[in-house]
Amino acid sequence: MSASGVISNPVQSHPAADLRIVLVGGRYGRIPSGESSAGNIILDQNVFDASRRTAQSEARQQEVFGRRVTVVDTPGWWWLWPKEDTPKLDQIEIQNSVHLCPPGPHVFLLLIPISLHLSQRVKASLQQHLELFNTNVFNHTIVLFTGVDPCSDEKIESKIRRNSVLQWILQQCGNRKHFLNISDKEDRDQVKKLLQKIETLITINGSRHCSVDRSQGEALRKEMTDLTERASKRFDQVQKQRKKLNTLISDGKVLPGHLRIVMIGASCAGKSSTVNTILRKNYFAVTESSRRTTHCEINHSVVEGRRLTVVDSPGWFYINTLQETSEMDKLEIENSVNLCPPGLNAVLLVIDLITVMNSLYLRSVQEHMSLFREEIWKHTLVLFTYGDWLGVKTVEERIESEEGLQWIVNKCGNRYHVLNNKDHSDKTQVKELLEKIEEMWAGNENPYYEVELDRAAQLETKRETGDKMAKRLKKINERKTRVLKELFEDERQQVNEINIILVGQKCSGKSEAGNLVLFNKSFNINFERAWLKKNQQDQRETSTCVKHEGNFDGVKVSVVETPGWFSDPTPPDWIKDEVLHSVSMCSPGPHVFLLLVPIHRSFTEKDLKALVEILKPLTERVWRHCMVLFTWGHWLNDLPVENYIVREGKELQELLEKCGNRYHVLNPKHSDDLVQLKELFQKMFVMVKQNKVWFTTKHNKRECSDSESTAAKTQRMLTEDEWNKREQNLIEKMLKALSNEPEQPTVPFTKTSSSMDEGYIPAMSEDKDSDCGRIVKFGNLRLYYQVAEWLQHNARLAEISSGKKVLVCSGDAE
Repeated sequence: MSASGVISNPVQSHPAADLRIVLVGGRYGRIPSGESSAGNIILDQNVFDASRRTAQSEARQQEVFGRRVTVVDTPGWWWLWPKEDTPKLDQIEIQNSVHLCPPGPHVFLLLIPISLHLSQRVKASLQQHLELFNTNVFNHTIVLFTGVDPCSDEKIESKIRRNSVLQWILQQCGNRKHFLNISDKEDRDQVKKLLQKIETLITINGSRHCSVDRSQGEALRKEMTDLTERASKRFDQVQKQRKKLNTLISDGKVLPGHLRIVMIGASCAGKSSTVNTILRKNYFAVTESSRRTTHCEINHSVVEGRRLTVVDSPGWFYINTLQETSEMDKLEIENSVNLCPPGLNAVLLVIDLITVMNSLYLRSVQEHMSLFREEIWKHTLVLFTYGDWLGVKTVEERIESEEGLQWIVNKCGNRYHVLNNKDHSDKTQVKELLEKIEEMWAGNENPYYEVELDRAAQLETKRETGDKMAKRLKKINERKTRVLKELFEDERQQVNEINIILVGQKCSGKSEAGNLVLFNKSFNINFERAWLKKNQQDQRETSTCVKHEGNFDGVKVSVVETPGWFSDPTPPDWIKDEVLHSVSMCSPGPHVFLLLVPIHRSFTEKDLKALVEILKPLTERVWRHCMVLFTWGHWLNDLPVENYIVREGKELQELLEKCGNRYHVLNPKHSDDLVQLKELFQKMFVMVKQNKVWFTTKHNKRECSDSESTAAKTQRMLTEDEWNKREQNLIEKMLKALSNEPEQPTVPFTKTSSSMDEGYIPAMSEDKDSDCGRIVKFGNLRLYYQVAEWLQHNARLAEISSGKKVLVCSGDAE
């Protein structure tokens, strides 16, 4: 059968006098399914507005090839989102579409862009959204592949063979499919063939249309009527309120000549784009892959005759609780209002119209606004972004359709505004926004939200101290990395294979990390938007370890992904069993355990306890093979990860100390994946050479003894004196490496080796039973700094005129 055909059927189809078609589909990023364009091509008329998003189901009818064809265009949903994350307005319109072509549609055309990769999340989302029709939609569905270029049958069949989700969809639809080039309106033959396939489907279904529940249609119409009435009432209230405030201004209340504004909101809500729109300058390079705002930024301009100061602040992950937001982000968000002394005139609480204001999102807004005094709400106006998403709907209809939005808008005194950051030609939207800010100012007893000078000073001191600590930590670890590389790059032992185990919470990025390490999409990424629901049940759908193999620069790489757990409950026992089982999947044993920590959220005491508890069955020896892998690296923007480490506090630092302060940052949006992966593998290779042998548990250590290398067996038999001698040799190598480091000029003076730090050298090892050639086991962060300080400032190798090497110490810091 051809790729653009339908399943064969002995029943002959005949031209139908009346065809009723409903177009359904989703969106993925900037890739829409193209329902409006497809409807225009089918009807051979530009009856649907393809230049804007379809927010309301619309029916259009035309005579096509001797048939009376009715096409219903519907709002699309996000391909990766569950139904509960689709706005209520869209759900109502999707349901109502079947009632716009009575007595019911003959066919649903499921539009799928040929360029779209369908993941398992698309499958789940599709199933949920088709349930809105309360009928077996698949029996009346044809998959309509869309594209802007010609596509051969071979290409479509090849795509189907490579994608299991697409195979499942076509199986549900009886393998009915067609390709439509939506950029070629002149090709009417493609439409003629599509209509013939629809008629064949109608014949197969016994000339029956899809059944429609009329009572549901009546209920939907009543729901929409009630919602429209509430929206109209809210609009009237806003107009009366604005009129009253404008009376105060016209009666002589002098407006401020300088407006100080702070942007607050979740990440990706559009704060930076809004700053560009308000100030009418491109202060921020905003694209789909643009960098996240990580620290407050102040910009000034004169707009509509007003002097403006606008502060952009970092956003939080939209469903994070305040506790789950990193200390780094909380510090910047709280400090944003202190950058406008003596106080700010307005807070713009930015909320995008794409995302549903569910209970999690609402709680997140409430808790993050609690960083400020309650008085902040009197100076806050809700700024809705992505105004183009409304289509023909009003913002009041959207507000009345979601209780969360109603709560926020009411909390702000019914003050709100809609901004379309894509439409730079509409200057009136910014002018009206500034007028609303002035009206809010006129209605407040206090002219601005006053800065608390003491608190501002505390935050500034905290930020400066953290920045200094982060710079110092970064410098120390960069030096350590360089030293270790020099120490072990000439080791005779070569790394020919490396076995990696990924351990972390749900949605910490294990699958994505595994795919980056293997340079393919072996692991299935399954990120649920509502992953913070605190599922207390012991669900085992994804409870088994998954292993995939690859190659990196000639080194055989095996990666085992262990199941994740929700951050709130205590990890169940079966998680421990699976992590233990993962060891046996890496013959002869794993070399590296990568412990994943996502940077977009805080690392709490509960997170630390969970990791320690999960690794406990592997004994304390496992920590010598552990490295922290920070994921969501794009959350940092250009900030060093040390800023996150320092501000998160003791729990994260304790984890790092357990891992020998080994860590790496993985950024899935990095422009060059190869560079960050080379750095990661270099760090892992050094760890493998240090440890000399893979990880083994007490249970299987004897079993692996026969296959262990001679060096590994000898290593366990080293006496304490031999270990001390080995450590001294390592110290000498480290000093040699440090002697090659460029330093600031100092005036050295010569001392004997016995006089260093009054004869005290920080301990380099505390593990008598160590089975690896570790350089340092840091008992705590203070000891780590102490060792680094001694190496950096008090000891360098130098040549003196006698030709003998002595230790040269400098009393100066760098």
